[in-house]
Amino acid sequence: MSDNVISTHGLTKYYGSRQVVSDLDLNIERGSVFGFLGRNGAGKTTTIRMLLGLVSPTRGSSEVLGFDSQDLTPEARARIGYLAEGHNVYDWMNVQECHDFQAAFFSHWNESIFWGVIDHFRLKAKAKAGDLSRGERAGLCLALTLAPEPELLILDDPALGLDPVARRSLLQSMIYVTRAADRTILFSSHLLSDVERVADSIGIMESGVLRAHCSVDTFRDQVRQITLYFNSKAPAAATLPGLIDSLRTDHELQLTFANYTDESAKAIDELKPDRIEYNPTNLEDAFISYIGERQERTLFLSDLESPR
Repeated sequence: MSDNVISTHGLTKYYGSRQVVSDLDLNIERGSVFGFLGRNGAGKTTTIRMLLGLVSPTRGSSEVLGFDSQDLTPEARARIGYLAEGHNVYDWMNVQECHDFQAAFFSHWNESIFWGVIDHFRLKAKAKAGDLSRGERAGLCLALTLAPEPELLILDDPALGLDPVARRSLLQSMIYVTRAADRTILFSSHLLSDVERVADSIGIMESGVLRAHCSVDTFRDQVRQITLYFNSKAPAAATLPGLIDSLRTDHELQLTFANYTDESAKAIDELKPDRIEYNPTNLEDAFISYIGERQERTLFLSDLESPR
């Protein structure tokens, strides 16, 4: 049995002349939780839809659970759980009817998991899907997705639009699923604190290109944020090696580096700061700096005229 549940080889997708995914080579290991990150339009959803055989690639290929994505059998699809953003269900069905409809398509169905998630979200069997809140609909869709106990769980921005309580319930359910050592999860999210809590590794897409693929700890450690303090006016820092983001105010220069080296440290010393502070970096700070514009920023309010 392969250690990789998902593999892509030069996976590429064009819509007209616009390249949405570019030569994607990606391997996701069995039993891992993979966070798929990137701005809106970065190519994450298109990649997921190609993996599931819902969209055909322009070129390249991918395999899921050992099957070609474009030729997934019903048996292979039964081993994959897919929760799309929006949490779509038939509004005219109640929770019990949604259960009965979905369960009919699967030879394996775990009633304990379904009703456990339903109870966790405090849903009633007779509640109409169309009357549920966003968080409740997410809970219903998650229960429908988890009950077949899929080997591979693919979640496309599952917490989008949910309040903090519903998000926490969603995460708790995901953590429950990961207790099985051979269970694999791929999920995209704009909520970096959620990713940091549950993911083993991350991939960062930018303009259709996979810019990073590593463990959460590795990425966080490789992106270092440093603040320099000056008694006089802070200098510009556009030429520092490894610099990916800088914010300059009157007497401070906040710098973010990727792959901080001795050469970077030497260049900082040459700026002659009066004090240097090394700041702890969480995943959200590192991610925003990594995909941000590679140019110096200033506080935008400082450029506005004072009110008269």
